[in-house]
Amino acid sequence: MAVAEAGRANQRRRTRKDLLQAAARLMKQGKSPTLEEVAEEAMVSRATAYRYFPNIETLLIEAPLDLAMAAPEEVFRDGPAHDPVARLERAEAMFQDMARENERALRMMIANAATRPLRENDADGTPARQNRRMPLIEAALEPARKEFKPAELKLLAKALACVTFTEAWVVFKDVLALDEAEARKVQRFAIRALIDAAKK
Repeated sequence: MAVAEAGRANQRRRTRKDLLQAAARLMKQGKSPTLEEVAEEAMVSRATAYRYFPNIETLLIEAPLDLAMAAPEEVFRDGPAHDPVARLERAEAMFQDMARENERALRMMIANAATRPLRENDADGTPARQNRRMPLIEAALEPARKEFKPAELKLLAKALACVTFTEAWVVFKDVLALDEAEARKVQRFAIRALIDAAKK
């Protein structure tokens, strides 16, 4: 049962990603597509597209951000081979560059996700946002995975998701009013503390 549910969750993430990529392809062609056109490009039904994105504006805000986030294999190519702290810092540096170049769209995406009305189909696990951070975190930890017990590694990845990327960026910038250097110092401290705690 758990395996089947995990399979459905993965399929939902893939469908959402397919819609984002379809929108990006149409936008690259100079089009301002409708949600129906994106659904057709992604080869899903119109109803399916509406389950993931309530309107075309929400989709078109997020699609360029999805393109701007580098895949794990790109982030860690020629990077630190083993040190999980250094690897996470490398991923976070990529995100900071992306956030700096796309701040308005990033804030609009956050606002859309935070203010979207609760819908009946939310209970079925349809994701409100694309989970880009966990693949990066898991890839950063992968070379050092033998240093952790499996349960601690899973817990560590989830804890790291709380102190990295989008929401952490908002806290550092808006709540704590830190400059980039100070934010990275605080973040490095948090990352190292979590990794050390997971090894005990």
